[in-house]
Amino acid sequence: KPSRRPQKRADYLLKYRRDFTLAVVEAKSVYKKPGDGLQQAKDYAQILGLKFAYSTNGKGIVEHDFFTGKDNDLETFPTPEELWLRLQTAENITPEISERVLAPYNRLSGKIPRYYQEISINRAVQAILQGKRRALLTLATGSGKTVIAFQICWKLWNSRWNREGKYRRPRILFLADRNVLVDDPKDKDFAPFGHARWKIQGEAIKSREMYFATYQAIAKDERRPGLYKEYDRDFFDLVIVDECHRGSARDESNWREILEYFEPAFQLGMTATPLRQDNRDTYLYFGNPLYTYSLRQGIDDGFLAPYKVH
Repeated sequence: KPSRRPQKRADYLLKYRRDFTLAVVEAKSVYKKPGDGLQQAKDYAQILGLKFAYSTNGKGIVEHDFFTGKDNDLETFPTPEELWLRLQTAENITPEISERVLAPYNRLSGKIPRYYQEISINRAVQAILQGKRRALLTLATGSGKTVIAFQICWKLWNSRWNREGKYRRPRILFLADRNVLVDDPKDKDFAPFGHARWKIQGEAIKSREMYFATYQAIAKDERRPGLYKEYDRDFFDLVIVDECHRGSARDESNWREILEYFEPAFQLGMTATPLRQDNRDTYLYFGNPLYTYSLRQGIDDGFLAPYKVH
């Protein structure tokens, strides 16, 4: 049987809000130097996607700031507001979008996002709010891309973000290439959206906010001109493309026509496949990943089990 490796555990995490972590702290015994745990704190900070790392022995504090690359000796920890302001300034998080960046997750499902899911969610939401029209997340199979997609949609939907800046909830399209990849998320993970959900098949309903579809159901074929054309080009604010390496971004695919038709929408691709010769079109279309969580990292973290080839 496969065995999971033991998980790494940080001593302390400093959070600005319940779902937004700012820094990691490594605590050492009082007889050690304050900076003895700094390298370990920096390693954890890089894994956790954080920009501030601290080491302390209870008397002295050493800070590493990844924005400046400097180590600083401190007498007290900075306040949450100070750290948040430093992050806002360095990453150009304006006051207009800060509350949406900090919007809470939906925890009613009981699935509390793992650290790499939290990084993916926050980076994707921040990129969208900062106007990045095409974005990509690369995460290993089994790492929970559907949970990530749901929380991204929930944060944007709850904070009433939309492309036009109007006071309304966004219209989001979740696209995949198989019914099971659409029906399962719609009926399980995305259940908190309630009656806002709609699966597009056969007719173009326009009164909902969270839409699901397979490419095949809305693409053109020898019998139909394409159901997607019954929606205005600017109808959707966000299009999430699950398993986007399967052909959605290939030039010769008529699936690409769907993405180009909804060009005004923000588009987020999700894939488990790192950059290779046969999927380079995907990376050319969406750009470099906002975040990559590899199979090796998942195994090292104890979240994924090593596979054996038979």
